Amino acid sequence: MKFLALSAALSLVFVVTAAEAQNQGRSGTKQEQDACTRDVTRYCRKLMDQGDLVILSCLQQNRTKLTKACQQVLVRHGQ
Repeated sequence: MKFLALSAALSLVFVVTAAEAQNQGRSGTKQEQDACTRDVTRYCRKLMDQGDLVILSCLQQNRTKLTKACQQVLVRHGQ
């Protein structure tokens, strides 16, 4: 079950740009994708080509700096 939650979170949280999100068919709602796009580009830009687990780790390390909306997405998906 924890693996499923992690997979779901990884599928929806890590969006490089809003334009890419629209074209890639990622899971999660557009609102969930939009909630973390800014935080990923702000805090994890240098890591974006290293995979979802690295970005998830980056977001977790910067949790106190994330927007409330992105924090809520992580919590909803067990992160």
